Amino acid sequence: MKKGKIFSVLVTTSLILVILLALFKYYINNKIITKDNKNITEPINSNIIVNVKYFARDSEGNEFTIQAQEGETDIKNTNIIFLKKVSATILINKKDLIKISSDFGKYNINNYDTIFSKNILINYLEKKISSDYLDFSIQRNSMIISKNVIYTDNNNVLKTDVIDINLKTKDFKFFMLDNDKKVQLINKE
Repeated sequence: MKKGKIFSVLVTTSLILVILLALFKYYINNKIITKDNKNITEPINSNIIVNVKYFARDSEGNEFTIQAQEGETDIKNTNIIFLKKVSATILINKKDLIKISSDFGKYNINNYDTIFSKNILINYLEKKISSDYLDFSIQRNSMIISKNVIYTDNNNVLKTDVIDINLKTKDFKFFMLDNDKKVQLINKE
């Protein structure tokens, strides 16, 4: 073959390869963009869990069960689960039952500590407590209840800022955050 024809074949072949590589690159880029758009509208990897249920028992035999309609793992800390429509039961000394419900929760799967929030209702020892915030800890053996707290038993209705319950001793501490304000007590009788 002549040098001119060889050169012409090489240029044509090179040009075809460049065009094919450009088309291939364009196709791959469009495929990735389409895939990313699908991920936005239809998540493939979700950290949402439906019908969540956890159970724990401490060294003293106390049992803690928490359920939620939905849970979502914290992306930054996978030990934390954010919950919606929460219900929990705590069985202390195999006899005292505490029932808790709330709109939201934040549950730590390592130490079982749970923050309940919004529309909280607690039933414990024939007492009802409603609030908007509850910090429950098995390690501390306590429930710290705050924000719009209303305590009701057979004889009284009490409005306070905070109730601190020691689950081991069953002691209740009622107090206000502002020292100038007092706990409001209404006798039902």
